[in-house]
Amino acid sequence: MGATHEVTNQSTPLAGLNLLRVNRPLRDALALHAPTLDLAPLAALGAEAGSAAMQAEARLANAHPPQLHTHDRNGCRIDEVEFHPAYHALMTRALAQGLHGTPWVGGPGSHVERAAAFMLYTEAEPSVLCPVSMSYAVTPALRANPALHAAWGPKLASRAYDGRFVPFEQKTAVTMGMGMTEKQGGSDVRANTTRAVFVETDAWGRRHAVTGHKWFLSAPMCDAFLILAQTSAGLSCFFLPRWLPEGGRNAIAIQRLKHKLGNQANASSEVEFEGASAWLVGEEGRGVPQILAMGALTRLDCALGTAGLMRQALSLALHHTAQRQAFGKALIEQPLMKNVLADLALESEAATALALRLAVAVDRTEHGSDAHEAVLRRLLTPVAKFWVCKRGSAFAQEAMECLGGNGYVEADGAGVMARIYREMPLNSIWEGAGNIMALDLLRALRGADVAPALEHEWAGARGAHAAFDRGADAVLRQIDGVTDEAQARRLARDLALLLQAALLQAQAPTAVFDAYCESRLAGAADVFGLLAARHDLDALIARARPLETA
Repeated sequence: MGATHEVTNQSTPLAGLNLLRVNRPLRDALALHAPTLDLAPLAALGAEAGSAAMQAEARLANAHPPQLHTHDRNGCRIDEVEFHPAYHALMTRALAQGLHGTPWVGGPGSHVERAAAFMLYTEAEPSVLCPVSMSYAVTPALRANPALHAAWGPKLASRAYDGRFVPFEQKTAVTMGMGMTEKQGGSDVRANTTRAVFVETDAWGRRHAVTGHKWFLSAPMCDAFLILAQTSAGLSCFFLPRWLPEGGRNAIAIQRLKHKLGNQANASSEVEFEGASAWLVGEEGRGVPQILAMGALTRLDCALGTAGLMRQALSLALHHTAQRQAFGKALIEQPLMKNVLADLALESEAATALALRLAVAVDRTEHGSDAHEAVLRRLLTPVAKFWVCKRGSAFAQEAMECLGGNGYVEADGAGVMARIYREMPLNSIWEGAGNIMALDLLRALRGADVAPALEHEWAGARGAHAAFDRGADAVLRQIDGVTDEAQARRLARDLALLLQAALLQAQAPTAVFDAYCESRLAGAADVFGLLAARHDLDALIARARPLETA
């Protein structure tokens, strides 16, 4: 059969770029918060994450999702999940970059560097980062059991990934997961029915037998998990390994893997515990605050991950529209498309700025006793998780429209924009959906006098734009008046917008700050592409273009 036509006017794949060098907003944020940070490791990761080779691994890991094997061929229960080799290759890259527990053995700045690396890696592939994120977040909680922390801590920080299903003593590195949610409770973990009965005290502390279930247990092939279970003293936190210290597999039965909208490369499961061995972590009856020390850090990663996905979606949209011709010129030159792209660029930079600022607060509180940063860390965690993740889905939809039908096509895993779109809602749901974050913000307001901290944080933006000043005054009045619960989402949004604007004032050109204040604070844009005619759209787009710079 002869060729019917020649393929023209299609954009080329976006590959072979250094994702750090093409990300001016991230580099400017790092220059603001960590001016002495050595960017060479991040540049190396940027080249790796932008490579065609890593894109191929991401496609394969998602196109060939994990498979559960409950029994071997002889009928013996094994409860193992099999992953495509590409998944293990991606995990190897992630641990080699220190995205898991490595920052906890590093010095000042290590959490900021890790946050930037997490965003860059997410641009290439987010779904394998679930066990990586949980392994990062577990350390503060695990410290409450010194024996377990001493035994497992070094391997949680090791960069030598080991995907084998063997006892932790035999592995070069380990990963950890978390199990809180049950069928009947969801976010209301105090409704959990899983029970733990004391057995004995051994080298790892107070050993219990756990019986019950978890409706969501992500990454079930992790080497251990922090879970919640009821004791006579109330809901308590426990360390539950896949292998027992005396040998043999723990009594964890994987019932099935979740069939999810996105996050395809990651295995999420339902499990049953039948007298499984678990060790108490922290004070009995104080399990919720104990495990939330872990949850607060995974919430950081939800914001970082969404910011990374936004950046990749924006890059794909800019790359495509610069090459695609319509009505006589490139799409990126069309006035309406130009407005949409410039608006998306503002949103992406603001998300990056806020997520990284939270990481800075984590780093400074972990390496010192800065009272201001402690207040900001507590406040920014629910604010950034709520707003950045909430904006992700709308952002991905608009970016997908820039590609038209091509953006909606899966293409056997090669449709990166479609994969981003399916992934976006998860970070908003994971580790506490929007209402949970808004309620947590109200709790944060009760725990400290945040008004002086906020005034200090956005002092540089005061007087720079009238809409900013009006918004800041209004938010301070809400805080002083103790916001009603039904208005908590509004407060979370307003705080996020003001903090993002203040960060843009500090790290970006005046035109970026001005356009952001006018569109988000003076106005209330409900769709992208409503920037006023007076703004320099070409300059906003040029700042965001994925083009190599020195």
